[in-house]
Amino acid sequence: MEENRWFLSIIQHEFRTGKIDLDSTMKLLEKLKIPFDFAHVKHVFKKTVDKRKEHTINIEDFRAIYRIIVHRPEFLELFRAYSLNSNMLSDTQLTEFLKKEQYETEACEITALEIILKHEPIEEVRKRRQMSFEGFIRYMISEDCSIFKSNHRTIYQDMNHPLCDYFISSSHNTYLISDQLVGPSHLWGYTSALLKGCRCLEIDCWDGSNNEPVVYHGHTLTSKIPFVSVIQVIDKYAFMASDYPLILSLENHCSTKQQEVMAKYLETILGEKLLTSTIGDTAVNQLPSPEALKRRILVKNKKVGTIEEGVLRRNGENQSETEEISEYESMSDEDETDEKVTLCSKTGTPKRKRKHKSSSSPRKKAKVTFTKIALALSDLVIYTKSEKFVSFEHSLTNQKCYENNSIGEVQARRFVKRSAKEFVSHTSRFITRIYPKGTRMNSSNYNPQEFWNVGCQMVALNFQTPGVPMEVQDGKFLDNGGCGYILKPEFLRNHNSTFTPNNVGRYSKPMSLSIRLISGHQLPPSNLSKTNKADPLVQIEIFGVPEDQVKKKSSVVKSNALSPRWDETFSFTVQVPELALIRFCVEDEISLVANEFLGQYTLPLLSLRKGYCNIPLLSKDGDNLEPASLFVHVWYY
Repeated sequence: MEENRWFLSIIQHEFRTGKIDLDSTMKLLEKLKIPFDFAHVKHVFKKTVDKRKEHTINIEDFRAIYRIIVHRPEFLELFRAYSLNSNMLSDTQLTEFLKKEQYETEACEITALEIILKHEPIEEVRKRRQMSFEGFIRYMISEDCSIFKSNHRTIYQDMNHPLCDYFISSSHNTYLISDQLVGPSHLWGYTSALLKGCRCLEIDCWDGSNNEPVVYHGHTLTSKIPFVSVIQVIDKYAFMASDYPLILSLENHCSTKQQEVMAKYLETILGEKLLTSTIGDTAVNQLPSPEALKRRILVKNKKVGTIEEGVLRRNGENQSETEEISEYESMSDEDETDEKVTLCSKTGTPKRKRKHKSSSSPRKKAKVTFTKIALALSDLVIYTKSEKFVSFEHSLTNQKCYENNSIGEVQARRFVKRSAKEFVSHTSRFITRIYPKGTRMNSSNYNPQEFWNVGCQMVALNFQTPGVPMEVQDGKFLDNGGCGYILKPEFLRNHNSTFTPNNVGRYSKPMSLSIRLISGHQLPPSNLSKTNKADPLVQIEIFGVPEDQVKKKSSVVKSNALSPRWDETFSFTVQVPELALIRFCVEDEISLVANEFLGQYTLPLLSLRKGYCNIPLLSKDGDNLEPASLFVHVWYY
């Protein structure tokens, strides 16, 4: 038996003195290259030694522990079905498995050989182009069998469309790392968002002492960070996770004097990365693509006049240092302060008036306000000029392609309800940013799905706040290599589209989806358990257009987090799969009314792999809970 020989050759050295303890057991399992959860190994180890009141195990005990954790019956059933009762899979049997069960179509013979070379640990077996059960296990728990399609882990979408054709990973109040009234502002907010692939950061700028602008949540007690430090951190981490353009959304409350300081820092620190002129023609009739703007940083702010005037001014001599721009003060705009809650007004800080909620025809009570803007800063705004939102028809007749709007979640939700078609038409032409309402003091998040459904590009969330909205955001942007840009479906890019999320009509491409939930493995134990136990259940939820929104729930497996078995099938019909995400959430049933979160994984529906797959689980903060996983069979047409 080659497997026995291989197994003994790896472990016998450790057993030269006869017995090993828990520590050595863990080390030995690592040597066998299978990931383990300490709580589970400790529990199985304890059960083994408790019978004999010792603290060590012999070689046979170790083999028994290894089998309990590694030799999963659900894998053995599959292995035996194809190895025809021998203890090996030949390359042709593996090819058969890949075709029938994994729905692999092209070059299965080559794929089978690659899998054997990559996952089979026993050299003699590898040489014979065969696979042992040990190799099969390693293949089934590897990324090659992960539920997320491997070709979606790299950039596979066309990156040559104009910027407004993409969903863009966007963060709100990026400088905060807890709540928005008294919490700390911290550079880590920017670092962590950038490392997560975020492509639109918010910088809330205010006048600081010694003519040094600061970043913090205005009129609150959140701490302050120097603007210069924020730009230095952005310079360092801008393109670590993605090469595609980074947009700095300035919420600018500074005097013109300090705006000039901001402009100087942006230019000197970011250097070549900062986009300061148009690409190609000065006249702009269409936004450039993410591809054309690779490794460039764009400033999003209010701007005086047109791009063309700004470029001419930068090339010539600045005639005046500042200019005023007039705008309607009727609607919610970039100044989120209108919706932010004022905690205190220190002397010298202008206390902003709260605006009335805008009605559906707000222009009746519009009054013109004037904002002073330093030309040095204004001229750094190229393709992302912030323009106050007035109405959809106003934008259609007056707005230029490089002008974008910010709309608060409350008003945006009203538009989704009452004028979704106009909203979709608007977002097919102009970048639209949605931001959370100011009453979300604890920096909670809304569900981003409702705004992606109408094509909003920058649906800004508080990245520092864990929970379902951030899990949905992370799941969506896993796609396309995690580069932070996802091409919108054609019906959200087409200017003549009549798509609306509430009535998808001819845009429906129904997908029939079946998920067999087979088992779980090494799930995180319950917080209430002193050993390695939990009462796990799985919720499977679809996020998408309202018609596709659905949640289904498995039965509860009592007192087993090591290897719960469900064998339950769930069926879904999804009308608009291009917009849908699927979330698997594992919970521990504490009582009939309460469950405790154990782990989850969310991904786009169109990134689902077919066949037998493992689902990695992530913690509340998005960290991988390896080796915790679910084992499922996925099928759709």
